[in-house]
Amino acid sequence: MIRKIRMAMIGGGNLDSIGPMHALGAQLSGSIELVAGVFSRNNDKNLQAAARYGVDPDRCYSTPEAFFAAEHPRDDRIDFVTIATTNQSHFTIAVEALATGMHIFSDKPPTATLAQALALQQRLEGSNCLYALAFVNTGQAMLREARARVSAGQIGKVRRVVVTYAQDWLAFPVERSGHAGAAWRTDPNQSGVGGCSADIGIHAFNLAEFVSGQTVTEICAATSSLVDGRQLDDDCNALLRFDNGASGVLATSQVAFGDRNTIAIAVYGDAGAISWSNERADELRLVCRHEMQIIQRHCGEKLTEMTLSRRFGNEMIAGFTALYMDFARAIRGETRLIDRELPGILAGVRAMRFIEGAVNNSARHQGWQRIV
Repeated sequence: MIRKIRMAMIGGGNLDSIGPMHALGAQLSGSIELVAGVFSRNNDKNLQAAARYGVDPDRCYSTPEAFFAAEHPRDDRIDFVTIATTNQSHFTIAVEALATGMHIFSDKPPTATLAQALALQQRLEGSNCLYALAFVNTGQAMLREARARVSAGQIGKVRRVVVTYAQDWLAFPVERSGHAGAAWRTDPNQSGVGGCSADIGIHAFNLAEFVSGQTVTEICAATSSLVDGRQLDDDCNALLRFDNGASGVLATSQVAFGDRNTIAIAVYGDAGAISWSNERADELRLVCRHEMQIIQRHCGEKLTEMTLSRRFGNEMIAGFTALYMDFARAIRGETRLIDRELPGILAGVRAMRFIEGAVNNSARHQGWQRIV
């Protein structure tokens, strides 16, 4: 019987953090068990989270340094570590994981700065460790289907890409009233140079490249802090130019009243168009010349790139589950999906180029700026 892949997690101690989504996605993959971690810097919260995740208290550590020192020599050592901390510690933890030979599954962004992302990329090139990023939308079955149909030429040559991501949870200055998630995301010392651009802007940017199959070469961006006194952007918009000559629009905001978490993408070609929204996550809208088709996930049609994530209802859980399934297969050597279907450090570096490019481009009013 093949043993389950052993996972640890650093971060994720709060119920409203991204950690529980990582843990649930890994569990639903059927191939992974969470057996160790450092879930919080607060000792009581750390132990409470370990109990909630079903982790033995003896493998619940107080610091990442203690975790790596204790787990590295074990016969039943960890196969990979999930990084679910605030952005500023992603790089340091990833470097420590590489030093002990552990594979890495990181929440996005990969690091707090582009320079760190490039340094991490260099370290990964000199190691045998796998690295994946939680761009969770790339695990969506229908978005993988859309990517496959665009790649197959069903809409012809890509001409235009429009991607939007809107939330309203930062429409008020909740970071000043004890909201932990808002506090670190609006703090440049913890988030890095970007706010909305780093939190959801890179999801939209990654999705534009993932589905279209094209690379963004230039952006003309406008980032804004629309809530008075906020240090980082809470609204990020950009015009895009792709390597094949296509144009694009990216619109993201965390102050959009009425949008709890709304994501949509449309890719237009010279022979048709394909579009998706998470409000109807089980459907694609495909237009070929003057004929429209609604492609449904449960319609019985054999889709080209459907994954096991179709078993699960909630689109975010399904996305995490698919990514963890792919990562488990990659660890076992069954597939080489990383940086093709499964985002890796190349996607991470691209994301950091977008964040820093958007923030700098907006601040300097420079017009078009290359990000390749």
